[in-house]
Amino acid sequence: MEFKMKLTDEQKAILNGRDGEVMAKVMETVVMYGDIFGAEKLVPVTHADGHLVTSFGISLMKPLFSTMEKLNAAGIKTKGKLTVDPRPLEYENVKCNLLEKIGFHVMYSKQKEYEEQLMKVGLRDRDSFTCTCYLDEVGNQPKKGDVLSWAESSAVVFANSVLGARCNRNSGMLDLFGSIIGYVPYFGLVTDEGRKATWKVYVKTTSKPEAQILGSAIGMKVMEEVPYVYGLDQWIGNELNDETVSYLKDFGAATASNGAVGLYHIDGLTPEAKESGEALITEDAKTYIIDDEELERVYKSYPVMWKNPDAKPNLCFIGCPHLSYRQLCNWTEILEKSLNETGRNKVVRTTIMTTSPQVKKKFMATPYYQKLTGMGVKVASICPLMFTNNPMTKKRVILTNSNKLRTYSTARYFKDEKIAAIITGKEGI
Repeated sequence: MEFKMKLTDEQKAILNGRDGEVMAKVMETVVMYGDIFGAEKLVPVTHADGHLVTSFGISLMKPLFSTMEKLNAAGIKTKGKLTVDPRPLEYENVKCNLLEKIGFHVMYSKQKEYEEQLMKVGLRDRDSFTCTCYLDEVGNQPKKGDVLSWAESSAVVFANSVLGARCNRNSGMLDLFGSIIGYVPYFGLVTDEGRKATWKVYVKTTSKPEAQILGSAIGMKVMEEVPYVYGLDQWIGNELNDETVSYLKDFGAATASNGAVGLYHIDGLTPEAKESGEALITEDAKTYIIDDEELERVYKSYPVMWKNPDAKPNLCFIGCPHLSYRQLCNWTEILEKSLNETGRNKVVRTTIMTTSPQVKKKFMATPYYQKLTGMGVKVASICPLMFTNNPMTKKRVILTNSNKLRTYSTARYFKDEKIAAIITGKEGI
């Protein structure tokens, strides 16, 4: 097979079978992928630790298990260690009825087998299941300028934007293959030109905008293009501290799920914007102004996917993407205050807060954990989206503060303040 891409002697040798037939197929797949997008070459992955989007052993995904089996049989491993998206199940903290369990058993019947395959190919450890691999507690943190082979839209947009690393929105398996051969195609967000902003977004709100709604508005407007955002400094400052990182985590996830944003620049805050400023903006960049009215318009545009719009919610998910340590502490304080105002001790709706195993471990060592669980809240490490994919769980009336979960499920989105009021019985829906 002839390829348009210019390959080095090393890359040609792998493609021609020097390292075995399986490695040749891996290289061929990556090269074909690059050719489709017009890449002229492959470039080295400089942050070896990969992140995989495929964390679930869905029984119907036979090609996935077959590919993993071939990789394992050939003794092939990734260049670095892998983190991977959250597991779909955690019965201990997310209770299911019998029918739901049967549904999950059928859907994820290959979960145990698949996790063993992941361990053999390079998974860091059995606690490496989270969509927020870049947080300090997890430690899969590329540096500015690092080239990655990652998937998972919220992780990629965070790495590109907040850390200044370089990665395209890769699909499942392409992220793994790039981590195996140590090369990715040079196109899109990996290139200097591909990181230029084609939109100027001006935030002109009278109060701090909800990260999830602001990200949603931008994502739906710019789609897969790159926005340069002005005006957030008055609300979140110019330093990447814990609060700002948490805000941008949720903001970016909404831009990526409500659109297809893989990179954004925040004026005076994100690394490339601090370094290059408006030089990052193309001459023909379009303009989008976001004020209070625009955010309210976007918020009211979200459809109610419940069969009965007036139904009472029986489950609330907070943490998609996974919550940071700071967010868990903040939510504990918010709910404690709201319950005190109502005269109650426990939440009135089943509430699950999701976070990485590492963050949960840190949180459990603090008084906050006892306070939060004492209020009836469960802390889990599952993927809420995977949980809601079960046809049986679609009967659940779920509310969330995640625009990502809202987009991919029937869960209904509410702002943080409203969520707190509903689950503590302070207000209805």
